[in-house]
Amino acid sequence: MMLNRKNTGRPGRLATMAAVTAVAALALTACNSGSGSAGGSSPAAGGEMKITFIPKQLNNPYTDVVLGGGKKGATEAGFASSQVVGPLEASASSQVSFINAETQAGTNVIVIAANDPDAVCTALGEARTAGAKIVAFDSDANPDCRDVFISQVVAKDVALIQTKLISEQIGGSGEIAILSATANATNQNEWIKYMEEELASNPAYKDIKLVAKVYGDDNDTKSFQEAQGLMQAHPNLKGIISPTTVGIAATARYLSTSAYKGKVALTGLGLPNEMRPFVKDGTVKEFALWDPAQLGYVAAFAGKALQDGKMTGAEGDTFTAGELGERKVEKGGLVIVGPPTVFNTENIDKYNF
Repeated sequence: MMLNRKNTGRPGRLATMAAVTAVAALALTACNSGSGSAGGSSPAAGGEMKITFIPKQLNNPYTDVVLGGGKKGATEAGFASSQVVGPLEASASSQVSFINAETQAGTNVIVIAANDPDAVCTALGEARTAGAKIVAFDSDANPDCRDVFISQVVAKDVALIQTKLISEQIGGSGEIAILSATANATNQNEWIKYMEEELASNPAYKDIKLVAKVYGDDNDTKSFQEAQGLMQAHPNLKGIISPTTVGIAATARYLSTSAYKGKVALTGLGLPNEMRPFVKDGTVKEFALWDPAQLGYVAAFAGKALQDGKMTGAEGDTFTAGELGERKVEKGGLVIVGPPTVFNTENIDKYNF
């Protein structure tokens, strides 16, 4: 996998798309009601196809960019109606009522980032029985309950780059901790599993000790408090990996005004626009991410291909994802978007999402 560490050229056609799609996503979530739903287009009449996106939670900056890409993809793919619904808080079962409502509404395609792979399974199964196509993106559902999974990048590669970055920043030795999202988040847990395996098996990391894993539930305040708690509980901590955009931004904010700034390294997965001030003030040296808008964009085209009968989600199936071109379904119904970019002082100003 190629990692763009110091990309001084154009980020690519869709890298700038996020700046536009983030606005579209914010427009979607601005319609959020007290019940925790954000409406998009009005339901289409007759046989016109409808697609609904169910993120882990609404009003999350990373999710806003993903959903902006989804909205753009849904329009280009030819859906007559698209909308966003979802919980305001990320919890295991919080998405079930929204899935059930979409089933009752006869939605053709449901695109979901599962907070818990199994908690949503029964509801997704009922939606499929009723005729809906299920596309998981960002965080997978149980494979038995969906048609395809649109993944950012190869999961192990995400883990390896974060492990490599923290090792470089602490000189290959010392105590580290992980500040993740929810305890049941499929994507974070898979990355953490690979991180732990790499730390245990790679001789280059033999002097690094993982001393804690904590969960901020993708909540800014809780993530800030968990970062603070890590430093109190582990005074010899040399680095933190936060594989979640909410967690890394909250941790950076805490470190930037504390006595630990410049002494405790922080890396993980973050949005360039949120992390820019912390890179420039020296709180964070390097972190990584892919273009989040591409996740939603590809997911919309995958849903359309499924609904049109152009693919079933079987290994070897292909579909065209608009300007991103042809995509292939890998084993287990996996579709890779990737690859990630490493951001630092040399390239961060070239990205706007």
